[in-house]
Amino acid sequence: MVGDGDERAPPDAPELKRRRKSPRLAEAAEREAEPEHGSGGAPEGGELGVLSPERLTRPPIRACRAAVGSSSNFLLPENPAKEKAKDYDGIELKKPAGHQPSVHAPLKESKADFFEKNQEHHSPKPQSRSKFRDQPSIVKQSQKQSQRLAKKDGGSKTGFRKRWTLLVLLIVALALCVWWTGMLTMSTTKSSRTTQILQVFRARMDKLKETYQSQDPSLWRKTHMFLEKYLNVSQPHTKPAILLFTAGQEAEKALRCLSNEIADAFAFSQNATAIKINGADKAEMDSDDVKMEVDNQLSSGFSKGKKVAVVHRFELLPAGSTLIFYKYCDHENAAFKDVALLLTVLLDEKSLGKSLTVPELEEKVRDFLETKFTSSDVPSSYNSMDTDKLSGLWSRISHLVLPVRPEEGLPMEGCT
Repeated sequence: MVGDGDERAPPDAPELKRRRKSPRLAEAAEREAEPEHGSGGAPEGGELGVLSPERLTRPPIRACRAAVGSSSNFLLPENPAKEKAKDYDGIELKKPAGHQPSVHAPLKESKADFFEKNQEHHSPKPQSRSKFRDQPSIVKQSQKQSQRLAKKDGGSKTGFRKRWTLLVLLIVALALCVWWTGMLTMSTTKSSRTTQILQVFRARMDKLKETYQSQDPSLWRKTHMFLEKYLNVSQPHTKPAILLFTAGQEAEKALRCLSNEIADAFAFSQNATAIKINGADKAEMDSDDVKMEVDNQLSSGFSKGKKVAVVHRFELLPAGSTLIFYKYCDHENAAFKDVALLLTVLLDEKSLGKSLTVPELEEKVRDFLETKFTSSDVPSSYNSMDTDKLSGLWSRISHLVLPVRPEEGLPMEGCT
């Protein structure tokens, strides 16, 4: 017994004490001391619990590794840290006789430190938990702030649109007011001007009635009605006013003077002058030349603002030249629509019967012009008149055919 005790006692106690301060050596020593953690038999070198100087160095570590490797019931842990903690829990430290309790203190301290570090490693930090706990409130606050900003932005856009809409409506209302005021002013101006024109025209016509007292009352009435429509400047005109005055040989002077006076009254009321063309002066001229000359006179005069033209002795114009009146007397496509043309035709008869109706008078004048323009005495040429052309011309110049009676007391000289 004494020998066994002597064998277990290390020869060099201070060196053993110094070496046992290492936790790994202490762990290996404890594994050798417990028979249930062994590999099924006593380790080489002696009995359990007997430590030799050789076992305090590298061999105990090899024995521990061999015991771990040869254990048939040992499984590879999923979590090394956990399984290591379990191993630590299963170790029962046996205090051999003569050993001091301070030898195993480092192992307990390291075990407590391991559990504390493991818990610190796996458990979330309080700051992180509070951070995750506060995250939904932060998201909600950011969403509310975004909604407030969106509402504010939408409100500002809506307010801007409302202000812009009000501004546009105000501008439109002002434009409409200005336009309506302008239209009223223009309408008032045109109305007052029309009234003034009509007053001047009626005054001149009243004087003519006193001078030409032998004329039929229907002449004045129809002339008034027909021409006054063209003196209304506030209404647009679609075609010119065409009047044809006719008379017998005894009323030649009255025909000339009355047509001139009516034309002057119409022009004077509009602060204009009349264009006057005498067919007798062009009777012997070439048809094409007369046509061009008449066209130039009418076009130039109307373009310069003249409102009326008188063509005396229409029947004396060369037949082909009269086709130019298609341009100025057309119902739809006349070159000038707000003007008046007065044509005079002197018949071969001495006088016109007072019993003639308007259709009979129109037929008499038409037959007379057909004889003048289409008889065998008229030279045949490209611009000559034929029956079809005369029918077209007559439909354009026969808007209103009026008879003129002879007048006494007129000046011996011609009317101006």
